[in-house]
Amino acid sequence: MKTPYDVILRPVMSEQSYENAADRKYTFIVAKNANKFDIKWAAETIFGVKVTAVNTLIRRGKKKRMGRHEGYRATTKRAIVRVTPDSPPIEFFDSAIQ
Repeated sequence: MKTPYDVILRPVMSEQSYENAADRKYTFIVAKNANKFDIKWAAETIFGVKVTAVNTLIRRGKKKRMGRHEGYRATTKRAIVRVTPDSPPIEFFDSAIQ
């Protein structure tokens, strides 16, 4: 049995995610094997909000070099969670909205 904290790993703190927080859209990095139903369940359980939509995307890792050695950053899966207008705001993004 997986817990909600195994599905939602951490919030994304970027300029675009702060702008979307004003529209009640919150961005999180999620587990690669999580589907939209798991993400909705985890967000509703952790934050106590009502989710209306979940959009997911996979960001491929960038190619990086150090000297003549090449490698890739980790590939991550992100989820943009939209909540209802009557739900309370999520605490991570409160300071950006004000």
